[in-house]
Amino acid sequence: MEEELKCPVCGSLFREPIILPCSHNVCLPCARTIAVQTPESEQHLPALLHPRGAAAPAPAPTTPGAPAGPAAPLDPECSAGGGGDHADKLSLHSETDSGYGSYTPSLKSPNGVRVLPLVPAPPGGAAAGAAAAPRGAAPCPIPGPVGSSLTCPQCHRSASLEQRGLRGFQRNRLLEAIVQRYRQGRTAKCQLCDRSPAEPAAVRCEQCEVLYCAACQLRCHPARGPFAKHRLAPPPGQPGPPGGEGKGAGGGRKPATCAEHELEQYSMYCLSCRSPVCYQCLEDGRHGKHDVKALGAMWKQHKAQLSQALNGVSDKAKEAKEFLVQLKNLLQQIQENGLDYEACLVAQCDALVDALTRQKAKLLTKVTKEREHKLKVVWDQINHCTLKLRQSTGLMEYCLEVIKENDPSGFLQISDALIKRVQVSQEQWVKGALEPKVSAEFDLTLDSEPLLEAIHHLDFIQMKCRVPPVPLLQLEKCCTRNNSVTLAWRMPPLSHNPVEGYILELDDGDGGQFREVYVGKETLCTIDGLHFNSTYNARVKAFNSSGVGPYSKTVILQTSDVAWFTFDPSSAHRDIVLSNDNQTATCSSYDDRVVLGTAAFSKGVHYWELHVDRYDNHPDPAFGIARINVVKDMMLGKDDKAWAMYVDNNRSWFMHCNSHTNRTEGGVSKGATVGVLLDLNKHNLTFYINGQQQGPPAFENIEGVFMPALSLNRNVQVTLQTGLEVPQYVKQPKLPSN
Repeated sequence: MEEELKCPVCGSLFREPIILPCSHNVCLPCARTIAVQTPESEQHLPALLHPRGAAAPAPAPTTPGAPAGPAAPLDPECSAGGGGDHADKLSLHSETDSGYGSYTPSLKSPNGVRVLPLVPAPPGGAAAGAAAAPRGAAPCPIPGPVGSSLTCPQCHRSASLEQRGLRGFQRNRLLEAIVQRYRQGRTAKCQLCDRSPAEPAAVRCEQCEVLYCAACQLRCHPARGPFAKHRLAPPPGQPGPPGGEGKGAGGGRKPATCAEHELEQYSMYCLSCRSPVCYQCLEDGRHGKHDVKALGAMWKQHKAQLSQALNGVSDKAKEAKEFLVQLKNLLQQIQENGLDYEACLVAQCDALVDALTRQKAKLLTKVTKEREHKLKVVWDQINHCTLKLRQSTGLMEYCLEVIKENDPSGFLQISDALIKRVQVSQEQWVKGALEPKVSAEFDLTLDSEPLLEAIHHLDFIQMKCRVPPVPLLQLEKCCTRNNSVTLAWRMPPLSHNPVEGYILELDDGDGGQFREVYVGKETLCTIDGLHFNSTYNARVKAFNSSGVGPYSKTVILQTSDVAWFTFDPSSAHRDIVLSNDNQTATCSSYDDRVVLGTAAFSKGVHYWELHVDRYDNHPDPAFGIARINVVKDMMLGKDDKAWAMYVDNNRSWFMHCNSHTNRTEGGVSKGATVGVLLDLNKHNLTFYINGQQQGPPAFENIEGVFMPALSLNRNVQVTLQTGLEVPQYVKQPKLPSN
């Protein structure tokens, strides 16, 4: 942001900045140095430099024969009227004009500012000017019979000076406050540190007038002895104790007053003149027929417009940062690929022994030149993008600082220009600007097939696109977790054929046909929802525009024998309360609510248990399985998407589609354990309470994909236990005798 706070003339931080009609800013002292007079030979031009109805500056006396020096500062009291009608006839301005002409400077100083030589005035001019001056007043320091103008050092547009001179330009109080805050924000350094650089200052002694860091304060300025009465204050730029008078931006600044009526505060905004005005300006008639709006409303409107425009620049800046990371990765890839190509080339040349030795240096040179060319293109693009990003970031930070200001009139003085600058900055990021201009791949390959007599004609040939080679499975990165598998692969080194994507195939876990499970550019893929306790075979192949390459070797992956899962907070009813890493469930409602598990089963034998931690007032919790779209605001088993056993303190029932069957004696209480056995090989579901089977298998002929399920109300709390082998009493069940 510092670049936004520097004067384009002196290159230092702004001092008393003023706003030129072209919306650029310049220091007031610098404006005095670049204000120039127009010679008589260009007197046909000043008519274009004065606003309509404004009087052209009167000729000022000079001493005959005096050398032409630099333009003197223009003072408001040194302006004179005259020639108003003539200027009005030649003026190209209207009330809505921006206030500057399109005059192009003929001569420029090293900083780009227009500088014109002074023309001596006719003899006698000095006497006439001295006679016209009031008694006791010094002659006006405006040399020669010329008009006065100021050229913007950035856009080189010339603006005429009105009768008030440089004071006619509005003061950019917002920019001045931001500069002041920026100066204060610079970290003050310890004055006693022997380190380089010095540590940031922590305190300042008002009696010693010395800045100390924390270590130097303890060593050189302890809070005892004669130093005990010294007052330590925060260093400059840091907030003082509460209640202190803040002179920072926005804290103690006085409300803005009208430039024409110094006793009046700005209260309205003129849409025609695009400037804040006071009530006195409206009563004087200058803005009487103009459209005006409340200052506060326009302030909020322009702030909203600037914020909206900043969103676009912020998105582009984010894209630019990501693009820079991409370019830097591209540099590394180019370096690596270049080294790979060099190694390949050296190996081929060494194999051709003496006949290839003379050609080896030439071929290496070509690879190096290609790499250097690509690196140069990428570095040029990095430098170009970095410059644009720095400019956009600086403008964005400056605009954010402007938005923080609470001075409506000051904000509106510069908001239009800032909005335009932000829009222009956003337009600079044209389509294609954030795309690499070169590829990391080297389109070079060596043909080692020719006979020995053709060695002296050996050269790089244009690579012909062929199908990709066999991908290499990275076994160290392939793994299984629960009922999901993760596979990783890569292309072999020194493979010259381009790859557009990969096809990953997996069988059904039972030795069946392979099927495609992934098609894309990534080289790492995780497949979820597989069968537990199953063996899967996987393979991958690459493809490009020329066709599909051969398959890789087949890798065998074994899923977990038992299922580890928890309650699923994402699909649970909102009244369900989970804790203990989503392994313990209760409810905040007196009505029954449903929660599902995170695992899904479609094959194999699975067993899990639920421990009753709390059981009050004889509720009816339900345990079982359900499909993903089960109704979750009523007891489990009342719809056709769930199969459950609900139980009280004395007996249990099976329920599906709101049908109650198989009432069995034996209930639950605090400390009870309910087991659920889902056998998808036999397609049945069995329940156990404290190791005792509750009747025959509850449901038979069930097929599909099921998830563990539970319904309960606030009188029950249960804890889920998973990853269990099927108990022995379940493998050899003993039905209770009647």
